[in-house]
Amino acid sequence: MTSKRKKYFKPYFVLVIITSLFCTSTIGQTNLNKQNWIHGSDDCGENTDELIQVVQYDENTWILRQNKCTNYEAPFMFLFLGQDKALLMDTGATKEEVSFPLYETVNTIVDHWRKKQNKEIELVVAHTHKHGDHYAADDQFNGKPYTTLVDLQKTDVINFFKFKNWPNDIVDFELGNRTLRLIPIPGHQEASIAVYDTSTKLLLTGDTFYPGRLYIEDWCSFKTSINRLVEFSKKHEIKYILGNHIEMSLTDGVDYPMGSKYHLAEQKLPLTIEDLNTLQLSLLDLGDKPTRQIHKNFIIYPSK
Repeated sequence: MTSKRKKYFKPYFVLVIITSLFCTSTIGQTNLNKQNWIHGSDDCGENTDELIQVVQYDENTWILRQNKCTNYEAPFMFLFLGQDKALLMDTGATKEEVSFPLYETVNTIVDHWRKKQNKEIELVVAHTHKHGDHYAADDQFNGKPYTTLVDLQKTDVINFFKFKNWPNDIVDFELGNRTLRLIPIPGHQEASIAVYDTSTKLLLTGDTFYPGRLYIEDWCSFKTSINRLVEFSKKHEIKYILGNHIEMSLTDGVDYPMGSKYHLAEQKLPLTIEDLNTLQLSLLDLGDKPTRQIHKNFIIYPSK
């Protein structure tokens, strides 16, 4: 390892940022349309960004992004805190804790919350879907106290969250004075789920819908899932739609090359209801033939 690379690996830096955020007595909601994210470097040997960017959305909601220089996917992870439980959605794209200290980072946040609640709370670790860039750090949480790791298969997701009629039913997951609604959205991957937080009105859509290449494994299931999300959006207030990556640039319809570790001018993370409706109408127009199609804020990208 070169001296430059040594300068880059600073796991403790994440904890310094978390501590400084806790010093704020009142946390308002972060404007995610103005939030800037770490976006890698042209020379990762010179990168000095934190290994995990930690953004406190509000008092009990956190958004984390992995440094692109540790993995070009740079996935987002989401932490919801309730009075009895915490839920972490996804564990990123890197297994090694020295270069991706996710458990240490999340545990610091949850420990602070436990002290505030003056009791032990369970951390549940689940996934938006079963792809490696969203569960690589699962082993960091395996066997840890007060921690439950949800397995990755579709049957595991169904059984843990008690879906009765997958993929047609929507189930509630209670954190303690905070209810999350889980929506099956297979198509990108068969175990894909969306998560709606009734408190913040955030809707997580994983890799099914985000500013990037919407890889589709099952065309028919994907179309049905997008219809399901559109219908859900008609009945629920949604403040932000948040996916797991940013692959689009600020230039309409232009994405970064796969494997790029430097997104100098990337699009903002949130997508809109208008974007979701555009996707639904486009899929309807395309019919039953999987077709690649470029849009301003995303790209329809069949895998087959």
